[in-house]
Amino acid sequence: MIILISGVSSVGKTNMAQQLLEKYHVPYLSIDHLKMGLYRADKRCEFTPLDSNEHISHRLWPILKGIIMTNIENEQHLIIEGCYVMPHQIAEFEKDYSERIISVFLGFSSRYVEQNFHTRIVKYRNVIEQRQSLEETQVPEYIQEHADFRDKCLRAGVAYFEIDNDYDSEIAAVYAYIDAEIRQMEQRIS
Repeated sequence: MIILISGVSSVGKTNMAQQLLEKYHVPYLSIDHLKMGLYRADKRCEFTPLDSNEHISHRLWPILKGIIMTNIENEQHLIIEGCYVMPHQIAEFEKDYSERIISVFLGFSSRYVEQNFHTRIVKYRNVIEQRQSLEETQVPEYIQEHADFRDKCLRAGVAYFEIDNDYDSEIAAVYAYIDAEIRQMEQRIS
C-alpha cells in the first residue's frame, strides 16, 4: 500500500503523514527531503530548491514513480508526502499498481485563506518540521496557487479535499477517506 499526500505548501501534508505513521506504523518519505538530498549531492541535478513545483516535480517524478513501483512489487507500505506529486501523474500507473495506491490532494478555499492566513496557516506551518518563511507570500498569490491546484486536481479526477471552514473537522474527513480506502484495498487484495 502506498499513500500519496500532495497539496499546496502549508496545507498539512507532513502533519498528516506523521499522524498516519503513528496510526498505521507505516514509514513516510518527505519529498522535500528527497529534493534537498539530490540537490545537495549534485548541483547539476537540473533544479534548484527555488524552482517551480512543476519543474521540480518533472525532475523528481521518475524517481518517485520508481520508488512507488518498487515498494508495491515488494509488498511494502510507504506514505509519500509533498507538493511535488502532480495530479495528472497518478494516471500513469497501470492497474496492478494503481489499485495499491491511495492518493489525496489537499487545498484551502479562498475563504479559508482569507480568514486564517496568519492565525492558522502561518502559525501552524512548522508543527512537524521547520519551513521557509511563508509570511513573505501575499494572500492573493496564495489564494491563486490553491485555485490553480484545485483546477488541476479536478481536471485529473483525483481525490481532492478542500478545507473551507473548520480545518480539524474537514481534515478528519480526509482521514476517514484514507481509512475507508485502506479497508477496501485490504478486501481486494485478500
